[in-house]
This record gives sequence, C-alpha cells and structure tokens, in this order.
Amino acid sequence: MKDVSFSVEPNEIIGLIGPNGAGKTTVFNLITGLEKPTSGDIFFEGRSIKKLKPHSICRIGIARTYQNVRPFLNHTVRENVAVGVMYGRGFQEAQRERRIDQILDLLELKSMESILAKNLPIEKRKKVEVGRALGANPKLLLLDEPMAGLNPSEVADFVALMKSLLKKGITILIVEHVMKAISSACSRVVVLHSGEVLSTGSPEQVLSDKRVIDVYLGESYSKSSN
Repeated sequence: MKDVSFSVEPNEIIGLIGPNGAGKTTVFNLITGLEKPTSGDIFFEGRSIKKLKPHSICRIGIARTYQNVRPFLNHTVRENVAVGVMYGRGFQEAQRERRIDQILDLLELKSMESILAKNLPIEKRKKVEVGRALGANPKLLLLDEPMAGLNPSEVADFVALMKSLLKKGITILIVEHVMKAISSACSRVVVLHSGEVLSTGSPEQVLSDKRVIDVYLGESYSKSSN
C-alpha cells in the first residue's frame, strides 16, 4: 500500500473497488487490526485505532465479513449469530436473545435458525456471515465481496438489505466486483490499483473514468453501460 487515504462518512455506503491484488482486502485487514500499518494512521470517530487488537476494534463498533465465507459450519444459524451478539458491542445478557431474533428476522433466517451452517446454500451462508457481523452491533460494517456467486435476484435482495441497514444507522464500506450493485447502492466509490488510490467520486464519475476502464472495468463494460 502507498499513501492510501480516504474517508468514510457516517450514514453512507462506500464502494471500494479495483482489480484483484489492488489492496482492497488489505485495507479491511488494516482497519480491523489483522494487519498493522508500517506508517500513517487509521482513525475511527476521531480516535487512532492502529494499535488496537481486533477484538477491541470490534467492541468500539467495527465489524466485517470475509471474502471466503467463514461461518462456524458445525453450529446452527442461531448459534453463529449468537457469537457476534455475545462478543460484540453493547448488549447485556438479558438483551441478547431478543437481538438474535431481530437479526434473524431482518435477514429472513428465522425459519432456518436450527440448521447447521454447513447445510446451507452459499446465499444463506453469506447472510449468516452478515448476521454474525451484525450481532456485534457495528457502527461501521465492512463487507468483503458479499455478492460474489449470487444470481441477479439475490444481488437485488442484498442491495435492498444494505439500504435497510443504512436506515438503521449502520455505515457500510463494501468491496465488490458486481458493478450493478455498486452503482445502485453506493453514494461514493474509491478505486484502488496497485496499492494506490486511482480514483474517487460518485459511481457515475468513477465508472466512466477512462483510467478505471483501462485498468479494471475494460472496454466491454464501457460499451455495455452506454
């Protein structure tokens, strides 16, 4: 990474895009404390978090999902969500079961709460991953390619879910290659290339930027979007 700097404002959905190897997941790892920056700083609500451990970062209000979906396969849907609720931010024991139910209802997983995660299709596993992150009660939710492998209907449902989370006061930073989702959900987009910020702006500005088309989207995207 080289001089990567951008801001995420409260109550918005920000897209982080770019070719494979651009540094997108590295940014997530730095924000959540899995990797430490060798220079610069990372601020959350005006406070430096670069020296905090991952569990401390979670408890101040930052949660994430992973590109390779990582539910606890031998635990039920409800148990997976419960992990986030138990170890995240701000829920007393008496509130936990109600919070789990709220998340399961939001994600339309209540009817599947007793199913082991390993027995779910990929779209439901992705929702369980989101549910576990929501259990931590985040202010900022980092989503790493949550729509990879989903069909158009499932993508549309996920975009609707993100917008509903935004209405609940959850700010979202999303890494995604599905440009239709980026253009319909995000207020701003940051493009990384070779560990540097290549372009920032509205989806319309960024997705029509010739530099972004040349290094990432390709001419076929440009022609299809016109």
